[in-house]
Amino acid sequence: MEELNTPSFMRLLSDESTQSTLSSDSCEYYQTEIFDQLPSVQALRLIQTHQGGPEPGGNINHKQLQRGPRDKTSTQPLRNLVMCIQGKRDARDRRKMQRSSIGFWESWRRSQSINRKRVWAQMGGTLSSLLPWQQTLRAIEGRFGIGVKSYFIFLRYLIYLNLLHCALISGFILGPTAFYGRGNNSIPLRFGGNDSFLDFFLGSGYLERSPVFFGFYTRGSLNKPCLNTPLLYIIGILTILFLSLIMVAHRTIVGYKHTWMLGKRYSTNMSFKIFCGWDFTIQDPTAATLKRSFIRNDLKLFLDEQRFSLREEQRTLGQKVLLYLFRSVLNLLVLSLLGGAFALIYYATRGSQRDNEHYWLVSLLLQYLPPITITFVNLVLPHIFRKISSFEDYSFTTQVNVTLLRSIFLKLASLGFYLFFIFTTEETEHSLFQCRKNRFGREMYKLCIFNFLATFCNAFLLNYPRKLVQECCPSSLLARLMGKQHFLIPFNVLDLVYGQTVSWVGVYYCPLLPLIGSVTLMATFYIKKFTVLRCCVAEHRMFRASSSSVLFHFMLLLGLLMAAVTLGLNLHQQEFTSKINMSSCGPFGNEQTVFNVTGVCVESLPTLAQKTLGYLASEAFALPLILAEVIILTSYVSRSRANQKAIERLKDMLVMSSSDKRFLVKQHATVLRGKRDHHKVRSAAIREDPPQPQND
Repeated sequence: MEELNTPSFMRLLSDESTQSTLSSDSCEYYQTEIFDQLPSVQALRLIQTHQGGPEPGGNINHKQLQRGPRDKTSTQPLRNLVMCIQGKRDARDRRKMQRSSIGFWESWRRSQSINRKRVWAQMGGTLSSLLPWQQTLRAIEGRFGIGVKSYFIFLRYLIYLNLLHCALISGFILGPTAFYGRGNNSIPLRFGGNDSFLDFFLGSGYLERSPVFFGFYTRGSLNKPCLNTPLLYIIGILTILFLSLIMVAHRTIVGYKHTWMLGKRYSTNMSFKIFCGWDFTIQDPTAATLKRSFIRNDLKLFLDEQRFSLREEQRTLGQKVLLYLFRSVLNLLVLSLLGGAFALIYYATRGSQRDNEHYWLVSLLLQYLPPITITFVNLVLPHIFRKISSFEDYSFTTQVNVTLLRSIFLKLASLGFYLFFIFTTEETEHSLFQCRKNRFGREMYKLCIFNFLATFCNAFLLNYPRKLVQECCPSSLLARLMGKQHFLIPFNVLDLVYGQTVSWVGVYYCPLLPLIGSVTLMATFYIKKFTVLRCCVAEHRMFRASSSSVLFHFMLLLGLLMAAVTLGLNLHQQEFTSKINMSSCGPFGNEQTVFNVTGVCVESLPTLAQKTLGYLASEAFALPLILAEVIILTSYVSRSRANQKAIERLKDMLVMSSSDKRFLVKQHATVLRGKRDHHKVRSAAIREDPPQPQND
């Protein structure tokens, strides 16, 4: 019966394992009689037989399974080693013994390596403790989980990104303009005349003449061929977009690699969730209750997904056809809602561009009609998409992802359609505007300001009164209808992505938009902190931030791509606008464009530099560039395949260790049973053969 119940370990013969280039060392084994009977050795013998190695009856070189004297943790500080105190003491004693055998130079090198790692660890801990809002993030994590904390970390990252943009704007644009001046024909910046307080909301009047917008920056005394205001302006904007691309792409790739390795290659089993899910640093009883409910809800979510998978496998063909038809109808409903939203944005844009004399409040509302419409659409439709996805019979994770994808398309497409409507209207009515780019910057400025106003009003005019009603009259009908308020992480992250996309799109036309974005994001942090800690309750289902952070950064990449496309279209239209004298403002005035300024700079360079730049811009450079890209991609693909084989090999090593343990336990039980049977037989023999009395 024991032989029949012996588990089979099929992963020992997997293709990735047999084709792995790693050595077959797994752990140190001692050469005992039972060594050749271990399942791992038997599996290795079978693999060598298939690969043309020794015969099944032959012996295996035991040195192939020995790790040897190499110790990867010999240069790690003892406090970083994951082991008990006694294990660390043994490691320290082994290191002392090794120092006497490896020599003075090697011993000194290892000690210096340990000291460097300890210093870097201490510096990293000190710098992490200096990060702002650390205590706030810990309090939010203790009460609402890692998902809500990930939102605030993402918000803090956007603040850092905008502060970097502010530094670049100061170095490339504001600094040279303040030092060299704006030229002789520039108008002094003064508040008066027809200026009013409404200009700070509309971006007109005094604010339009300020450094906030494109038209302020004229070509001053800095007028060298390769060092002038237009070149510095375009270099600063391109540097912002390029650094943003590098930073966001890096975080996206790192997050995708983490998700791919942990989410796709490994499945967290129930035992890990139960025995390793508790945080032993919790001291608050409320936080402990919340953590316990999180673990319970995570287990419920896991069981719900397993139950959904079983129900999905048991669907018949007719049920699948009906379900697909129903999903098609719901998708048509989603498309119709999107079309209606875009139509509303179009009519709001047309209505806001009519020059009718109204009362100042009505005029202000008409000017903000497109931002109000876009914010209303982006606020209402994602919740409708969330309800629609609940009827499509998806799993909970799929429902969240489908809602996110539809909301992403809504927010980015609404902004894209709004930009398109502005461009088309300007082409038909361009004679009505003096500075075309200032007007476009005003539209982005109004979107940024109204997005912050919507966040403020949503927190203090909707969420906080709702919480007060629930606290004062918890049994009233209104409180029961409103229900408890939860912090919806995906929708709040979408608002951040939308605001950052507006900042990237408008930074060319409104250079101080990153500064405005930094201030509004800091205020948003405290507003959302008040909303979470004062008005919200913890979710019953944990939000898996690790699987969705990649999607959030991918949305940032889409917003950055939209900003790059918008900038490219505007630079391409500069020659046309300069010829009709429609955009004679800003650094590229007097029929100047980016291409003219860069052409003059290239012509002033030495001949060798001109030839080099000409070769880099020609088609002949495309071939070595493509070859370099192919080599880089090939190296990364090869590295990913090697890592995949290493992962498969490590999995097989885990299975081998498990099989060896089972085998040794079985052999130990057999030996104990044999000894016990031998003892019983001997005792029975003693009882059957009593000692004979001796006759004198």
